Amino acid sequence: MFVEGKIISGEFDQSLNEFSLQRVKSFETQSIFKECQMEAVYNYLIKHERDSDGQIVTLYDQMLVRLTQSEINELISDLERVKSLYH
Repeated sequence: MFVEGKIISGEFDQSLNEFSLQRVKSFETQSIFKECQMEAVYNYLIKHERDSDGQIVTLYDQMLVRLTQSEINELISDLERVKSLYH
């Protein structure tokens, strides 16, 4: 099932119970998230959602992508949608 969020998009594989992240903002990427990994990212963002300076996401351990406070909130919403797909 394809998931199109405001910050991320990717494919959720129900048979493998994993999410293949394909886009962060306007950047293409490829990462696989098991449920526990998605939960860890989500919990981190919840703890830091009020950080006025935002957050930095690293793609491929090289490219830094800045997220504003409002983008963090959008990403949290995107992650909640993906989290609901895990079984």
